[in-house]
Amino acid sequence: MLTNEEVAQTIINQFGETVTDFDDPYDLLTCSTSRDQIIPLITYLKGHQTFQFGFLTDITAIHYPDSVGKEFCVVYHLHSLINNFRLRIKVYLTAEDVHIPTMTPLFASANWMERETFDLFGIIFDGHPDLRRILNMEEMDYYPMRKEYPLEDGTREDKIDALFGR
Repeated sequence: MLTNEEVAQTIINQFGETVTDFDDPYDLLTCSTSRDQIIPLITYLKGHQTFQFGFLTDITAIHYPDSVGKEFCVVYHLHSLINNFRLRIKVYLTAEDVHIPTMTPLFASANWMERETFDLFGIIFDGHPDLRRILNMEEMDYYPMRKEYPLEDGTREDKIDALFGR
């Protein structure tokens, strides 16, 4: 049975300081890497004789508008079905450069996941075979999951703060 420590140590031995921020919230091994290392890292993990991370569970993103230099985080969830082991890998991007390489050559299922992440967050997956909106209209000029809009309409006068615990 694989342990978080064993997998983390193997990754560190292979990739050194290019993979950082190891943590295991709720016993889910999590680490961060750069956009340049994401393809080599996942290729290594998929082809590793013991780990065999052959299932890409999800690709998504998170928008951190107040985190200067790390406004976007692309998150990959991998699963080794052989070992019943899950791994989360994060790649942080700046708001000025939301490009990251596509994962479609490694996992055909990445096609739709990357399209959804592009559609909702505006992350551009370089080399993707058909990067276009999948849920929203092509005419939309914004990305709905970005935290660029206030949560409430400040002009409304029918909401009394006391009723909302404020």
